[in-house]
Amino acid sequence: VHLVESGGGLVQAGGSLRVSCVASGRTCSDCAMGWFRQAPGKEREFVAGISRRSSISGYATDYLDNVKGRFTISRDSANTVYLQMSSLKPEDTAVYSCAAKERAHYGVIYSTWTLNDWWGQGTQVTVSS
Repeated sequence: VHLVESGGGLVQAGGSLRVSCVASGRTCSDCAMGWFRQAPGKEREFVAGISRRSSISGYATDYLDNVKGRFTISRDSANTVYLQMSSLKPEDTAVYSCAAKERAHYGVIYSTWTLNDWWGQGTQVTVSS
């Protein structure tokens, strides 16, 4: 599976931005997917995750506490995941990367980078004050 992110850029504080991640190589219907970010001089952190789709309960999602209510993760297909970011703050500035876990358990979010199987190169998001 090859992951490619897009949609990053420069935005003013308080603005919005949507980043996308497309998986190619095979249909990722059994994948959980997530977004991570890494700011200069800081460790990579989990931002948001979305589970493999369950026919009973749909998708489960989870978020880093300080993005709850501002960011929304969604999928419109097995292979595309989005992160809608609103009310952006300068501290949201980072490289945002997506990750995918194959053969994921239903309802499980893989919020540890190394638990995933595939990773993208990332897209830069810069929030100016």
